[in-house]
Amino acid sequence: MAVIESVEFNNRTPDKLNELKYGKNWPVVYILNNDKEAYIGETINAVIRSSQHLKTKERKKLKHLNLISDDDFNRSVILDLEAFLINYMSADGKYKLQNSNMGVHLHDYYERDKYEKTFDGIWRQLRERQLIANSIHYIENTDTFKYSPYKALNLDQYRVVDAIIQDLVDIKNTNKMFTTIIDGGAGTGKTVLAIYLMKLLSEAGDDIVVMDTEIDPGLHYIAHNLSKLESMKIGLVVPMQSLRYTIKKVFGSIKGLKRNMVLSPYDVVKTEEPYDLLIVDEAHRLQQRKALSNYTTFDKNNEKLGFDQNGTQLDWILKCSKNQIFFYDSMQSVKPSDVKRQRFYQMKEQENTNVYCLMSQFRCRGGNSYIKYIKELLSDHPPRTAKTIENYEFRLFEDVNDMVNAIRSKDEEHGLCRVVAGYSWKWLSKKTKDRNDIFIDGYAYMWNSVNKDWVNSENAINEIGCIHTVQGYDLNYAGVILGNEIKYDPQTKSISIDKKNYFDLQGKTSLEDEGALKSYIINIYLTLLTRGIKGTYVYACDENLRNYLKKFIPLYQHYNL
Repeated sequence: MAVIESVEFNNRTPDKLNELKYGKNWPVVYILNNDKEAYIGETINAVIRSSQHLKTKERKKLKHLNLISDDDFNRSVILDLEAFLINYMSADGKYKLQNSNMGVHLHDYYERDKYEKTFDGIWRQLRERQLIANSIHYIENTDTFKYSPYKALNLDQYRVVDAIIQDLVDIKNTNKMFTTIIDGGAGTGKTVLAIYLMKLLSEAGDDIVVMDTEIDPGLHYIAHNLSKLESMKIGLVVPMQSLRYTIKKVFGSIKGLKRNMVLSPYDVVKTEEPYDLLIVDEAHRLQQRKALSNYTTFDKNNEKLGFDQNGTQLDWILKCSKNQIFFYDSMQSVKPSDVKRQRFYQMKEQENTNVYCLMSQFRCRGGNSYIKYIKELLSDHPPRTAKTIENYEFRLFEDVNDMVNAIRSKDEEHGLCRVVAGYSWKWLSKKTKDRNDIFIDGYAYMWNSVNKDWVNSENAINEIGCIHTVQGYDLNYAGVILGNEIKYDPQTKSISIDKKNYFDLQGKTSLEDEGALKSYIINIYLTLLTRGIKGTYVYACDENLRNYLKKFIPLYQHYNL
């Protein structure tokens, strides 16, 4: 069983640690803290490591050292435990962490599952000692946890970070500029990696980052390259209002990050000096001058930057920054106002553009097999047979209110479970509060009452969210209503679109091609169907579509409601 021993952190600390059983020559994890800040580390010699920390200005502000040891600890275990504590304590909120986010990338080791089960016990001990404030379950549902810059990297992400840091070092030496496009489908960790890079690059040139990488040779190499970079003017551009609002809140709680680092495309244009680097999350949602609700400001920005009316928010980013990183998924472009995918394809062909790809599924426990399956279900080439999705609750409902109630039950159990729908009903409650918007088989529901951070709003569980409230967010369970605008034609055996039942006015304005509208609507539903971490529930308003889906999705009535 793990033991936690606490000593004061001062010049006498190395001598005190030397008297402890595992103070030297044994793998341990430690927490340094004062009333407001903390630092979490691992070492095989706490005596030597504490002496090193006492030589750094930031660490000397800390007053206590808490040593976590266990007879069964080995090198792999302490690396895993350190990453666990950094990830969860950063989101707990009791302390702001002094740690850089050079966390070790994800790796397996012998009996990892056995060791990780002991981490809950260590967390309980820390809570008893009032070193943390909240339970693991509570933390996992917070935005600070979901969008933490302290996430451990998988191999895909690790390679991308390594390449980008090397690119930045190269351009510093050659005075060249570069553009990076990172392709990744829903749930592949694009937003997390964008935030990770913001934290990492905000510490460029900081020698203490190199000190923090005690072991991992690959991370030490990245840290060494970081130390070659000077402080940069950087920003994170988030096109969607709701997600931008949420990430601003997260940045306000992380040491080294600031709310004003999170920008809208309109904010970018206000800069007097170009950014050294702009990181653009959800780049597929950057806008062109088409199907907008407000053209005036858009036109003024184009004029300010020297563009005619063909200028786009993508052009603004390129004009106002020396270097750019775009996180992109063409399958999540959901409106005709989005910059055409051809622009991104053209950029990929340019000499100064680097292209990387994220493949691993982070969000849905059903993995890439689930993602592939739902794409096939909504395509012109459906699966030949039904497929069982392991470790994921994918269920179809024949009654919409049963699904709504099931999601509410899941929310009581897990938290952060929501019902979402395609834009198949007018937003009547926008002007008349408390008025129902959505009517299905005698049941009545209301659209989302807020635009910003709806998933965390007080009444969200009693409302239906639209695409603009959940794109970029994680849910534990998502209940997805396929509205009257999407149908199944049993004659042609294909998915069809009913334009008159699609009520996102900007979503169909200026679209003459029915095929383009179908593509946007399919993308909307693919995005909604990939929000759930643990499961996705589905109800289709169109009876033919429901009968088609029955062939491929198990009915929930076979399970206890």
